[in-house]
Amino acid sequence: MFKKIMVHTRRCIKFIILFMIAAFLIVGAIAFLYKPTYSVFINGEQVGYTENRSNLQHKINDYVENGNGDSENVAFVQVNNMPEYKLCLLKKNIVTNDDEIFENIKSQGVTYYRYYAILDNQEEKLYVSNFEEAENVVNTLKEKDSSNVETISIVEKYETELKDLVSVDEAVSKLYIEKPKVVKVAQTSTGRYQATGTVNTKGTTSSGKANLGISLIRPVSGTITSRFGAGSSIRRSSHTGLDIAAPTGTTVVAAASGTVTFSGYKGSYGNMLVISHGNGVQTYYAHCSKLYVSSGTQVSQGQKIASVGSTGNSTGPHLHLEIRVNGVAYNPQNYLY
Repeated sequence: MFKKIMVHTRRCIKFIILFMIAAFLIVGAIAFLYKPTYSVFINGEQVGYTENRSNLQHKINDYVENGNGDSENVAFVQVNNMPEYKLCLLKKNIVTNDDEIFENIKSQGVTYYRYYAILDNQEEKLYVSNFEEAENVVNTLKEKDSSNVETISIVEKYETELKDLVSVDEAVSKLYIEKPKVVKVAQTSTGRYQATGTVNTKGTTSSGKANLGISLIRPVSGTITSRFGAGSSIRRSSHTGLDIAAPTGTTVVAAASGTVTFSGYKGSYGNMLVISHGNGVQTYYAHCSKLYVSSGTQVSQGQKIASVGSTGNSTGPHLHLEIRVNGVAYNPQNYLY
């Protein structure tokens, strides 16, 4: 019995040894002819092979985070279809194509840039590279007491195209507006301001809309009480402007930059200012309680020029606003309010 067991054991050992030799030879042959690698698929389509999945994916991840490294303003690269990997055995004479796979990824990448827009009155004026530079611009404008510092703001932008970026010094130079000196116009004891300059008060109006070539801001906030073209018992002709009711003393600002061509008392208009903006475009500000600029003064958009009042032909404190082009009055509500 023992002898049979020994014989059987020897046979098993021989079989195992033969099996191991065969397996070794098979593995050796496979190792000689093939190499373990990864099939790479993008959107379900095979695009090649890589021996080092980790290195290839690291290179792709770096590209997604930093782009090609050609700009410090790259925020990220959007790649919709990232590669998938499947382990396989590849014949040694077949070459892997990591570079080709990477270029395939790059071809579908969309680069997003991060930069900072500096706005004045919600309008993008210029762009800087980073938030620190944007803060330096705003702080410098505050130190220089720029007249527009209250309307300056910063917005972080992410776009597929990088804007032209400027330096801090260049940004400050372009945005800085010196605060104008407020000079009161000569006033008589009756509260009427001495008139300087010339003004056209003819009742010529147009229902159309002229191209002003400039952008306007609201000279005052308030309630509209009389619209353009409206009739009234206190005036002979239809209304040539827009009435905006506001408390006496409310600040009136220039709707756009220009030159004051009339300042003073003008009959039914009361205390009035007229600003010429070029190309025949003028804005009128009437019934004011106070005037702060005289004829010939250059004013900037948003500059304080007067205060709301009820002088002239008026039943209560309000601003009468007109917009004229070559002397013809147009509806202010085509441009404001």
